[in-house]
Amino acid sequence: MALQCGIVGLPNVGKSTLFNCLSNAKAQSANFPFCTIEPNVGVITVPDERLNKLAELVKPNRILPTTVEIVDIAGLVKGASKGEGLGNKFLANIRETDAIIHVLRCFDDDNITHVDGSINPVRDKEIIDIELQLKDLETVQSRIQKVEKQAKTGGDKEAKRAYDILVQFKEALEQGKSARTVKFDNKEDEKIAKELYLLTYKPVLYVCNVDEASAVSGNNYVEQVRESVKDEDAEILIVAAKIESEIAEFESYEERQMFLEEIGLNESGVARLIKSAYKLLGLQTYFTAGVQEVRAWTFTSGWKAPQCAGVIHTDFEKGFIRAEVIKYNDFITLGSEAAVKEAGKMNVEGKEYIVQDGDIMHFRFNV
Repeated sequence: MALQCGIVGLPNVGKSTLFNCLSNAKAQSANFPFCTIEPNVGVITVPDERLNKLAELVKPNRILPTTVEIVDIAGLVKGASKGEGLGNKFLANIRETDAIIHVLRCFDDDNITHVDGSINPVRDKEIIDIELQLKDLETVQSRIQKVEKQAKTGGDKEAKRAYDILVQFKEALEQGKSARTVKFDNKEDEKIAKELYLLTYKPVLYVCNVDEASAVSGNNYVEQVRESVKDEDAEILIVAAKIESEIAEFESYEERQMFLEEIGLNESGVARLIKSAYKLLGLQTYFTAGVQEVRAWTFTSGWKAPQCAGVIHTDFEKGFIRAEVIKYNDFITLGSEAAVKEAGKMNVEGKEYIVQDGDIMHFRFNV
């Protein structure tokens, strides 16, 4: 499933350093704007302890985790909506992603220049917000022109619905609010809204890039960001990109864990970021577990059993008969598939079953 999160931010906020830590794809990390011109795509493994625990019990020949795609997009500057800097390219690259990871500089360092000369993450956030909002307003106004006549005169219900949604977006954007602040009561309206592909309607995760001393509990800059996004439906993550690049240098998992414990962290910022990106995209994981392989599979939250079967192979969806489902906790507690069956804990589910995160699935199909 090629859903993508795009990493955005002003130049020199630590985007490429963070991307390098996330991925083996090395984005050129230099102390000047626009060193990332083509968006770098990293296919990144999603850390999941459940996979390791299943493997310990099953002892498979191989373990296959699930992945998420992260795109490092060139730094944006004021005026991008009018084509300044790499504006048009930047905006097109964001439009192609499904969610946004917005990196904000929350550290002081005289050796790393700031494009606006001072450290102010709330101002930085607003610069990008305004550029994206201006572009969205342009899109919305042009769509309104197309549907307004049909909506008002032609009795076209679909056009009327689209028009009402566009007007709500226009009002929010004109007030300097992002499209994601507009909430809809029903799934149908949400679907229409999503299909407009507005930049500020995409889900967002704010990453506060801090210095080493602030890696555990943040700093005043982080508090300012927290205050400025309190009305948005958005998560904030504190990450010290410099520390993350040091962690990435360690060869073994044990060395990395020791280093993390020394600085007071349970888990690396990169691991937390990947998990948050996965969640941001509305993704969940189910497992298949056998001697050949224990594997994690990605599906979209709310999917039914046949759709999830189709993730493995389209034939599984076409010829779906039933799904045999074991809950992850039951498998871990009882220790094997045989023990789960014996305890009567394996459920047989049909086409309407909504797969849950962590389900261990076995699909029966006939093509």
